[in-house]
Amino acid sequence: MLDLISRLWPRPEAKASRAGGAIALYVAGRPVWTPRDYGALAREGFQKNPVVHRAVRLVVEAAAALPLSLTEKGRSLDAHPLLALMARPNPREGGARFLEGVYGHLLVSGNAYVEAIALDGAPRELYTLRPDRMRVVPGAKGWPAAYDYTVGTESVRFVQDGAVPPILHLTLFHPTDDHYGLSPMEAAAVALDIHNAAAAWNKTLLDNAARPSGALVFGSPGGARLTQTQFERLKADLEESYQGAANAGRPLILDGGLDWKPLSLSPKDMDFIEAKNSAAREIALAFGVPPLLLGLPGDNTHANYAEANRAFYRQTVIPLVKRTAEAMAHWLAPAFGDGLRLEPDLDAVEALASERESLWRRIAAAPFLTADEKREAVGYGRRMGEDGAP
Repeated sequence: MLDLISRLWPRPEAKASRAGGAIALYVAGRPVWTPRDYGALAREGFQKNPVVHRAVRLVVEAAAALPLSLTEKGRSLDAHPLLALMARPNPREGGARFLEGVYGHLLVSGNAYVEAIALDGAPRELYTLRPDRMRVVPGAKGWPAAYDYTVGTESVRFVQDGAVPPILHLTLFHPTDDHYGLSPMEAAAVALDIHNAAAAWNKTLLDNAARPSGALVFGSPGGARLTQTQFERLKADLEESYQGAANAGRPLILDGGLDWKPLSLSPKDMDFIEAKNSAAREIALAFGVPPLLLGLPGDNTHANYAEANRAFYRQTVIPLVKRTAEAMAHWLAPAFGDGLRLEPDLDAVEALASERESLWRRIAAAPFLTADEKREAVGYGRRMGEDGAP
């Protein structure tokens, strides 16, 4: 009994989370399944919705194109095995294509998994793994001890041991899940459904001559009604000869006492454009993309576009790249040495050129700073002496 208590609630000096034992009591050794259908999110969002598709592509491509710089104890390194690995993570992918997969999985699923292939204890190749096939297996302390990757009936278990564990699990913040991240698409699920439903409604409206339907009224004297055979024949004739975009505007031929009564909807009921635009803006908000960059109606001026692009990098792209680069460096540090930091090279961001120019101008005009202090203030190291020392 005492052993169980000490395992679940270790003493503070054990350097382990005291909450992990409580989690382990319920889930230790058993795979924890994701709480939603990743395939449905991918199909209904990224594959079918143009706003989601463009928002994800915009973030992913901008983040993957942002160069990473490597520093060791404050010194910038131009050549290093870690930089070479990030530039060519595996034989079939370059660095940008690999990072596109990582960021794409993060945005669509809220989770991204990177597998490291090691040789002689050093990572030589990196691969992205599909989130819908991966399951977390918590250990005795409640945190992930292994990952199960399942394809069909085959399953592979990656045990998280060794200096560099074989799997890096990246997540977006989820307030109610211990193991999995929250996709922006889940937060925008209602707006996504509204946008898809409005598009489907408009498509159906176009298929039906792009106007509301009407009613055929049988006005035979004496109150006689159409027989079932007559009703089915009339219905089939309408579907074959008058339905669809190709038959738009075709005159309707009526006989036998039939009268056409057109029906209409109010302008308010027909105003799907505003509903779609509102839903699209909510989707863009969830992904952190200014609506202006997605071509949504708004203040479309050059000045506003430049500000939106700057805000997009500052608030969405750069934080995403920083978190991912920090996690990658921390994961691979045991193989390449401590003191290494991967960071985005902000000097390569064209959208931030005006900010960089303003900073350089202010630093250059500061007479109380030495040349080396000015270099450090703008992100460069001190000048090297002839002996190679600062």
